Amino acid sequence: MNKVLEKVGFAGGCFWGVQQIFDHLVGVKKTQAGYMGGDKDNPTYEEVCTGRTGHAEVVEVIYDPNIISFNDLLEKFWSLHDPTTKNRQGPDVGTQYRSVIFYYTADQKVLAESAKEKLNQSGKFFNPVVTEIVPATHFWPAEDYHQKYNEKNGRTCHI
Repeated sequence: MNKVLEKVGFAGGCFWGVQQIFDHLVGVKKTQAGYMGGDKDNPTYEEVCTGRTGHAEVVEVIYDPNIISFNDLLEKFWSLHDPTTKNRQGPDVGTQYRSVIFYYTADQKVLAESAKEKLNQSGKFFNPVVTEIVPATHFWPAEDYHQKYNEKNGRTCHI
């Protein structure tokens, strides 16, 4: 039985680098940088950067689970940032840069929580994993100039 495409939201610091990484995975059909988890409708980048909207910079990942599993996506997510640092990734500081998995299904929630627990027990990190695992809320696409920013500007990220 073929599944339809699924989606998940990953926040692991600046969305430019996160999007760039997920764009290159076989089975990922589309990514979009944006904002999720806040309390303001249609936030702008400038508003999110203040830290007062509650949003995280997030990448919505649409993928084909027949080609790439949710667990494979989780492994990539854990590897591309420091999930033990609250509200900071590299030079980026603030609640908008927090580590979050925004899940859309009960299965995604269970798999993400299990993976987080295994990562905590693995001894890979000295500090505990602080990644939030929360239900997806409304996804607000970021402004056009943020979409595939690194690719359009010949940049890479600290990730």
